[in-house]
Amino acid sequence: MTNNFLELDKRHVWHPFTQAQTAPDPVVIDSAEGVFLRTKDGREIVDYISSWWVNVFGHANPKIATAIADQANKLEQVIFAGFTHEPAVKLAKSLSELLPGSLNRVFFSDNGSTAVEVAMKVAYQHCHNTGQTGRTRFMTFDGAYHGDTVGAMSAGVSSHMFDAWKDLLFSVDIMPYPNTWENDDNVEEKETAAMEAIDRHLDSFGDEICAMILEPLVQGAGGMRMVRPEFLKMMVEKLQARGVLVIFDEVMTGFGRTGCNFACDKIGVTPDLVCISKGLTGGFLPLSVTVATDELYDSFLGETFDKAFCHGHSFTANPLGCAASLASIELLQSEETQQSFKRIEAAHNKGMDYIRELPQTRHHRIMGTIGAFDAIVDDGGYNSSLGGDLKKWFWDRNMLIRPLGNVLYLLPPYVINDEQIDDAWKAMAQAMKELNPL
Repeated sequence: MTNNFLELDKRHVWHPFTQAQTAPDPVVIDSAEGVFLRTKDGREIVDYISSWWVNVFGHANPKIATAIADQANKLEQVIFAGFTHEPAVKLAKSLSELLPGSLNRVFFSDNGSTAVEVAMKVAYQHCHNTGQTGRTRFMTFDGAYHGDTVGAMSAGVSSHMFDAWKDLLFSVDIMPYPNTWENDDNVEEKETAAMEAIDRHLDSFGDEICAMILEPLVQGAGGMRMVRPEFLKMMVEKLQARGVLVIFDEVMTGFGRTGCNFACDKIGVTPDLVCISKGLTGGFLPLSVTVATDELYDSFLGETFDKAFCHGHSFTANPLGCAASLASIELLQSEETQQSFKRIEAAHNKGMDYIRELPQTRHHRIMGTIGAFDAIVDDGGYNSSLGGDLKKWFWDRNMLIRPLGNVLYLLPPYVINDEQIDDAWKAMAQAMKELNPL
């Protein structure tokens, strides 16, 4: 049965981020629970990356599953233009209460990329609606990744993942990113140089810049690259003082990943727009939101439709996704989850000791529930040959750990226990010794 199933997959399915001609057969997952994925042939795999960072509360969480089932018996979908429903309103209110400042206006879409598209379009039209028609430029950080739609790709062009479509993308202004790690003696020097570059850019083009979009504290797909909160706080305040809107892409960093509910809480700033997805529904359903300040929302009000935000999706504010998100927020705010942030960070710090002593590793770094390091190789980057070898090595040991090239990281569900985290760090140390010897 499984062989036939794989034959059908090969015949009809197009998998993401996969070279089908050379990739091994995909693994058939039959069920999942907590931190475990169960394969069709009976293996139990520990999911150390929350299935692309979405299952923050573990697989098949009963609270979220029940909320979806209850909502499915009442209302599964309704057009959201001209209509509303209780789950969407409750979710918008809950998010507004969780987020700082006047981030009170919630626009619903489907995934992280569309949340980013919405934010960039809102920022651009806001400038037009308020007579700032000269503000047409966007800023971003070097190495950023914001998704795979055209605006998101443009903002993430320096990740070099979109060369096939470079002629379709619009120009963005790329700023240096002062990424740092444990015992980084040059962090202040890098931050000073980055801030000076931003200052020079603002002096030259400040009146032309619409917004800066960034992944706060951690660049995810770019290699789990981290910056210090105090640098971002200074930068955000400087940008906003110059009339530049600030967009936080919290698609990955939101819902506790940096040790706080949202990275903006850890930094201590209120951006003008926040993009949220992944953990929003606890990994059950595709849903995202772009949350704007009241000031931005008000700039779209008027007597004529040309000032309105003409954007939407067929499944905007899908009631099932909203119900899942409301349950996810309850779990996020629970004492157990809040304690898990500290517990997982402490377990990462302990486990990193296995790695710190290895001379073939460097740039050890931890932020909340994220732990990462670089393997020292000749061909670093996303296409490093080591990445594929490592992925198979871990899979053979019943671990879903999916390196970003030569960057190894853990980003587990919050239900993981300390022993499972320790097992992963020990395994990564052993993998370094076997697959990346000096």
